[in-house]
Amino acid sequence: MKLELLINQKIYALDVAPDEMLADTLRSKGFLSIRKGCDTSCCGLCTVWIDGKPVLSCTMLSFRVAGKAITTIEGIQPEAEKFARILAAEGSEQCGFCSPGFIMTVIAMKNELKNPTEQDIQHYLAGNLCRCTGYMGQMRAIKTYLRGEVQ
Repeated sequence: MKLELLINQKIYALDVAPDEMLADTLRSKGFLSIRKGCDTSCCGLCTVWIDGKPVLSCTMLSFRVAGKAITTIEGIQPEAEKFARILAAEGSEQCGFCSPGFIMTVIAMKNELKNPTEQDIQHYLAGNLCRCTGYMGQMRAIKTYLRGEVQ
């Protein structure tokens, strides 16, 4: 099926299968930050934004996002790099496999929630899994980022 998708403010004319998932479509176009860990919307590795809201792309059919703005981490590189530096400074950046989806979710949270509590942060990030590091370093990094501190 022919499809036009707006990805990181650029229009792509694509031919996708009716059952093709957005994560696969994006990876086929070179957006390799999109990772797949579970294919069941449980790990958060495939997080992208659809019209500014975090969405798990491994279970989102590509044709369902026609006419919507898709943002990957490549589309918010300066802000993503800022938060990645804070993660590294807090010792919570390990293998990096989960980082793109995690960073997309944290930045979306910053855009959506004003002055979230630690419980709000934990709730917002409940679907993001990391196997390399403890979540305490990530929480420190998130709090630093939300306060606007630069590393």
